[in-house]
Amino acid sequence: MVTASEKIWMDGQFVNWNEANVHVLTHSLHYGLAAFEGIRCYKGAKGSAIFRLKEHVDRLFESAHIMAMKVPYSKKEVADAIIETVRMNRLESCYIRPLLYIGYGEMGLYPGNNPIKLSIAAWPWGTYLGEDALVQGIRAKLSSFTRHHVNVSMTRAKVSGYYVNSILAKCEAKNSGYDEAILLDPEGYVAEGTGENVFIMSKGVLKTTPLTSILEGITRDAIMTLARERKIPVVEERFTRDAMYVADEVFLTGTAAEVTPVREIDDRTVGEGKRGPVTTLLQQAFFDIVKGEDPTHLNWLAPV
Repeated sequence: MVTASEKIWMDGQFVNWNEANVHVLTHSLHYGLAAFEGIRCYKGAKGSAIFRLKEHVDRLFESAHIMAMKVPYSKKEVADAIIETVRMNRLESCYIRPLLYIGYGEMGLYPGNNPIKLSIAAWPWGTYLGEDALVQGIRAKLSSFTRHHVNVSMTRAKVSGYYVNSILAKCEAKNSGYDEAILLDPEGYVAEGTGENVFIMSKGVLKTTPLTSILEGITRDAIMTLARERKIPVVEERFTRDAMYVADEVFLTGTAAEVTPVREIDDRTVGEGKRGPVTTLLQQAFFDIVKGEDPTHLNWLAPV
């Protein structure tokens, strides 16, 4: 269950959590065309800060632009509203969900002049894949479902309807006793998890899927930057499912998952079956930055 906070920002006004409602005929509820972001705010040594707020707002606007949704606010107005939502709810650390959606009006696939609406919610949320996952790692399953083709759904956009694919894969994995699913692209190469990017460490090189069939993850970019700063070779390269089986390390990245090691895939042990040294190094570097203990990337943090 979501831990309710006090207020949700809806089109410029704060509304009580239990009163933040929409009409049942809201267009996006029926047809799935909405753009959203997942953002984290971390409690640090010098107060709370939102991780890479600018990049998240930029991506929200990019998603809307790809979907031909005209955002009725400036980027600054959205960023300020996100910060104010965290402040209003007096949250030291939290997950933040801005949602751009097509509101009530015309029905049918063509949205016509239906208004574009924006809501921003924030609530306390711990480790997405479980408290032990960051240390012990998770068990993953290759999904029977295929990730999106670039000309079926535009993968650079973070769109609500695309996640039906993720729900199917996630439920299949969970119902089979695994923690997470990993999906292949239409050509059979590794794409991403249900809501995470995939990295493998193999023969001294850190590899991640190129921006073909995947969302351009903001945590993904941060980890690539941190790896290069630590002289770890990083390449964006297609790889196969069996490349994951024989990799030295595999881990997932995302706002919710943060940096989560994978200890087993399809009942095959990955590496030594536990969090590996590179995963540990990059995970620690990531948390040192988001918690304000490492000042090297202060530009990634927006103080609340």
